[in-house]
Amino acid sequence: MDNYTVAVIVGSLRKDSFNRHLAEGLTRLAPPEFVFKFVEIGDLPLYNQDDDGHDGAAVKRLKDDIRAADGLLFATPEYNRSIPGVLKNALDIASRPYGQSVWAGKPAGVIGISVGAIGTALSQQHLRNVLAYLDVPTMGQPEAFLQYREGMFAADGGIGAESKPFLQAWMDRYAAWIKLHVTK
Repeated sequence: MDNYTVAVIVGSLRKDSFNRHLAEGLTRLAPPEFVFKFVEIGDLPLYNQDDDGHDGAAVKRLKDDIRAADGLLFATPEYNRSIPGVLKNALDIASRPYGQSVWAGKPAGVIGISVGAIGTALSQQHLRNVLAYLDVPTMGQPEAFLQYREGMFAADGGIGAESKPFLQAWMDRYAAWIKLHVTK
């Protein structure tokens, strides 16, 4: 059985990030042939075009992690009705220099959770716009704009019982999306 390697990019740096918990819980719902690697983005320098072609260690690591992945999983919060700056910075850094993007062609899933009533709907829409420009085929359905509620996560770090059927269906569709776009 061939494994599918997925780079997980969490748009929040917070230690107890709901989106990190969500991503970790989702990995438990994936088929056994899926291997997930959480990609560090918190130590990246701010993107500066003057640095194109002179990647530091953190930038090289990010680009190598994305290159090595078959697919991408983005879990993003919503900050001021958009994606967090740290996530946008990672997208920009790994897409440069122009014409050398490591994102291109990598199939992706986008999901997010917040305490707000609309979940991360606007953040996800902004992220999808950026990913479209970066030539990242992004799963369109089902969408998942999750509002954090007590019981969302189980005590063992998995997905809570009430949310599990919906998120299992999301993960099943995501796994099929990756397999559709990756030739093994």
